[in-house]
Amino acid sequence: MRIADSHVVVTGGASGLGLATAERLHRAGATVTILDLPQSAGTEVAAQLGERVRFAGVDITSEEQVSTAFAEAAAARPVRALVHCAGRGRPMRILDREGNAAPLGDFAGIVDLNVVGTFNVLRFAAQHMAKNEPLDGDRGVVVLTASVAAFEGQIGQINYAASKAAIVGMTLPAARDLAKVGIRVCTIAPGTFATPLLLNAGRPDIVESLAASIPHPSRLGDPDEFAALAEHIISNGMLNGETIRIDGAIRMAPR
Repeated sequence: MRIADSHVVVTGGASGLGLATAERLHRAGATVTILDLPQSAGTEVAAQLGERVRFAGVDITSEEQVSTAFAEAAAARPVRALVHCAGRGRPMRILDREGNAAPLGDFAGIVDLNVVGTFNVLRFAAQHMAKNEPLDGDRGVVVLTASVAAFEGQIGQINYAASKAAIVGMTLPAARDLAKVGIRVCTIAPGTFATPLLLNAGRPDIVESLAASIPHPSRLGDPDEFAALAEHIISNGMLNGETIRIDGAIRMAPR
């Protein structure tokens, strides 16, 4: 499906992978609606990108907020594609140093945001895309975001790894379910990327070690490389029901 003159919703579009995606699709001629938390830099990003970009402050776990955001976006222009980047992790071990069980909320909170939030966004995007007239054979395209942690979750990532594995598990059933209305669904599973979350939180020596652990190229991924893959998935009509790793051939060690 061609991107120029199409309307794309990018969640988590105020920073990191989502921001790079919003910027790239905007350069390709798309109208972009950025969904991110109200306290994010979304307003500033939309103003900086300028024409054909709008921002809506949304909690992706809220049924009402996501429903309203997609209704408003579709009212402005039919939504043709979604790139869902919103989500986060939180370190968690099953037992603490004293052998006590981890708080259930540390697990449930990440699952709620990453899994329930993803489905919440997916369902409202599909609802509006299904009303579109076909364009280049598609009524819509959905790109979800998982992680290589879905396959090689590390110690301390049980909540995050489980949530990202669930997104991988959604991909094929969603693609099969929505095929009847002409909507494609794929997922990107990124490895270690140079996002503000990583660069600002990690010590420089740890960041350098992460980069060195990637076989080739031995560097952190550029968020624009993620965005380029999202752009290609939207454009390539034969990509459907697939989870695509973008990780420089890394396979994560236990820790």
